[in-house]
Amino acid sequence: MTDLFAAAAEEQQAKRAPLADRLRPMRLDDIVGQQHLLGEGRPLRSLIETDTLGSVIFWGPPGTGKTTLAKVIARTTERSFESLSAVSASVKDVREVLKRAQDRLGQQGQGTILFLDEVHRFNKSQQDALLPGVESGLISLIGATTENPSFEVNAALRSRSTLFRLNMLEEDALRQLVARGLQAESIGADDDAVQLLVDRSAGDGRQVLTALGVAAAIAKRDTGRVSEQHIEAALGTKAIRYGVDDHYDVISAFIKSIRGSDADAGLYWLYRMLDAGESARFIARRLVILASEDVGMADPMSLVIANAAAQAVEFVGLPEAEFNLTQAVVHLATAPKSGSLTTARAAAKAAAQSAGTGEVPTHLRDAHYASAKGLGHGVGYRLPHKDPRGWVDQQYRPPEAEGEVYYTPSEHGAEPARWERWKQERTPDA
Repeated sequence: MTDLFAAAAEEQQAKRAPLADRLRPMRLDDIVGQQHLLGEGRPLRSLIETDTLGSVIFWGPPGTGKTTLAKVIARTTERSFESLSAVSASVKDVREVLKRAQDRLGQQGQGTILFLDEVHRFNKSQQDALLPGVESGLISLIGATTENPSFEVNAALRSRSTLFRLNMLEEDALRQLVARGLQAESIGADDDAVQLLVDRSAGDGRQVLTALGVAAAIAKRDTGRVSEQHIEAALGTKAIRYGVDDHYDVISAFIKSIRGSDADAGLYWLYRMLDAGESARFIARRLVILASEDVGMADPMSLVIANAAAQAVEFVGLPEAEFNLTQAVVHLATAPKSGSLTTARAAAKAAAQSAGTGEVPTHLRDAHYASAKGLGHGVGYRLPHKDPRGWVDQQYRPPEAEGEVYYTPSEHGAEPARWERWKQERTPDA
């Protein structure tokens, strides 16, 4: 009787479980996305199918299938599968897992896989307790993390584990999840509702199904069909139109606003993009380009700040990295502008591709190998460090390119002073 009640309770609990849990794949072929890892013939798929998976770390954004992959492995492996959460597990828990693994191996000849969710939350003593079992091969570790393992996971554990990077789910994969969710909920949805849900998910499959579950519950009490308004209610936000054309138009407005030194406009377009689910990485990359293309030598620190913001997107992640992106936008917008590097780039590329031999002058050639001096390589080269001025006037280009000017400084920001100092240091009286 107790077993009957337990089975009934389990069945009821399954029915009440969130949509994401109810639709969690049971087989590799049911997993959407991550084809670079799970496609036919890919290494990770082969390791799982042949049950030869060693210690691995699954690293990726939330909702990309890290836990799902672990559960599929648990269903396919002949090894014993144990699971711990780094949030609640203690050193004692780790040692007990290792003890059971040792007993299991000695008594039954059966190996053990340990799934450790949120492995980045394990402190040093916890990771150190786990290390002997991983080093000896007593257990195969499957660690899942949303944080960069290079910063958060013990170097010894990292070196003994294969890192697999899971990507944010693409639109096609998200649409597959929506279709499965609608079928499970026995409800239809308007096209614009599906598009809004996909656009706002930021590649997070769990978020898609969680929001869809809420929207379906609302719709069943309303019109019986999921509409854009139901998705808005589930997400707690209003729909922002942001199609393919908007993607290019808005990023263009963003760049031109910063180039035009309008910090407020730059911030407006920044948050239009972020609120519409635009990739923070894409935005950060454009800022790094802009720092050299449109600011350049007028404020050389702009590239440093833009690059730091791009690193923050990777290291910190959203939403906290919004502060870093905001700083970069304001700095770049208020920095003096110069297009001199863009002009220099075009001129230098054209010169390098023009007619001529492009031969390296003999005195600039590598003179480190034994026969180089006999060929005249390096002969006549004058080292600038030995000159009291710190520079020497000598030929640095092929004859056909000597004397051509590619870089002409602008009159903005730090560029004129820097150029003037450069010229003064090269005058005969300097």
